[in-house]
Amino acid sequence: MVRLFKLLILIPITIVTVIFLVINRAPVTLTFDPFSSDAPAFTLTLPLFIIIVACFALGVLAGGIGAWMKQGKWRKAARDTQYEAARWRRRAGQLKDEQERARTTADTSLSALPAPQNRTAA
Repeated sequence: MVRLFKLLILIPITIVTVIFLVINRAPVTLTFDPFSSDAPAFTLTLPLFIIIVACFALGVLAGGIGAWMKQGKWRKAARDTQYEAARWRRRAGQLKDEQERARTTADTSLSALPAPQNRTAA
């Protein structure tokens, strides 16, 4: 259901975007000098669709970096939990080994004792 909903939304948006980009192929002059309108220091003349796609890509990149930075505390908490779980697993393994050794030692020490003799009243 969610997949169908996404397709019903994404397909029309994609079609409209492609049509918009194909229609806007005319060159546009982009100026990065706000102080000199007569002879700007840095200008670019590119098709409008390239400028739009570049702005979209920069927005996606900036949003991704922002989300990644905001989630840093959660990644750190997951890492810390993973290290703590590994430490507890090691400790559980050590305790299991100690228990096995104690059981083996107890079994060998019990087998070294003389067998009990049956004393019957005569």
